[in-house]
Amino acid sequence: MRIEVFTIFPRAVDEFCAESLVGRARQEGLVDLRVHDLRQWSGDPRRSVDDSPFGGGAGMVLAPGPIFAAVEAAQPVRPLYLLAPAGEQFDQKMAQHLASVGRAGGAAGEGVGSDNRTEPGFSLICGRYEGVDERIAEHLVDGSISVGDFVLAGGEAAALVVIEAVVRLVPGVMGNAQSAEDESFVSGLLEYPHYTRPAVFRGYPVPEVLLSGNHQEVDAWRRAQSLYRTLLRRPDLIERRGGLSDEESRLLERFGFEFRS
Repeated sequence: MRIEVFTIFPRAVDEFCAESLVGRARQEGLVDLRVHDLRQWSGDPRRSVDDSPFGGGAGMVLAPGPIFAAVEAAQPVRPLYLLAPAGEQFDQKMAQHLASVGRAGGAAGEGVGSDNRTEPGFSLICGRYEGVDERIAEHLVDGSISVGDFVLAGGEAAALVVIEAVVRLVPGVMGNAQSAEDESFVSGLLEYPHYTRPAVFRGYPVPEVLLSGNHQEVDAWRRAQSLYRTLLRRPDLIERRGGLSDEESRLLERFGFEFRS
């Protein structure tokens, strides 16, 4: 999979992506991450990439010239996404989608993206300042992505969120593929709690079921914990699934969880 990033802070993106799972994926050739410095295409001795907005107002806006020039010169892998507050909400489902189309090299399908892909992967443009010239959103990119309803100084942090969430789903990146399947949001639920040695720490014991060796019972306990944790912390996720099934309600009752269906 190839991922390309356009930013005015290439070192910030590149250095983060040299560490941990993403860094190892790059070293092992599982991911081809390319970072482009937008200032290289500024056409200005001062390497300026922004200008004041027409109509007045506070702040500066990323100008279309350098970004169009950068994309046209680099010819990045498509689809090309703009990281912006008005974009489609990024979640685990979108991460899985990007990872799967990246492996297949096919069209992005429904939602963000377009079908003009020529090879596996996707590209990102990091906004900055007050945003980007709207002509970039309208005539250059294939879609927009938002990582949440909050304001960042720029799109670099958002790009790192997208990259890490997607790269860890690429086959071979995680040591245990089961880990990706068990995580929060994959099944529409929050993940169950984890414990490791020692069995008792400062008087706090590990739940006995995890020490029982009964894998079927452990799986049931983890399922119940996941359901109950989601009910308490993210009831909207339960509602999105259509509520609890009868089997799930019985499972919660079996492990002594009090809840309202």
